Amino acid sequence: MSVRRLIASGSPFEAAYGYSRAVVQDGFVFVAGTTGYDYATMTMPDSAAEQAEACWRTIAAVLTDAGAALADIVRATYYVTDRAEAEAVLAVCGRVLAQIRPAATVVIVAGLLRPEMKVEIEVTARRP
Repeated sequence: MSVRRLIASGSPFEAAYGYSRAVVQDGFVFVAGTTGYDYATMTMPDSAAEQAEACWRTIAAVLTDAGAALADIVRATYYVTDRAEAEAVLAVCGRVLAQIRPAATVVIVAGLLRPEMKVEIEVTARRP
């Protein structure tokens, strides 16, 4: 039986909505959809690109807590609420993942949970 470890990021949404920021199991780290909030202050940048930067900061911290790193990401999905901002978000993702190049998908969506959310990123990593 494999050990299952739950990781929190400090987001109040995790406990309120019954999920973990990440689950570590069978050598994988499954990171939940992550938005651009700074969970210490519950503030959100205005631009989609800045939100993507904040997403990656949260994801990197969670992966570190899980014993992995950005370099271990094997799959990424980007949800963007405005097609006009997708290129800016993808530029951030391209910079962060330039040498990693996981299998990735971008999806343009009608909206996310809260109107200030413009981007959400989820990833799967394989621990070394």
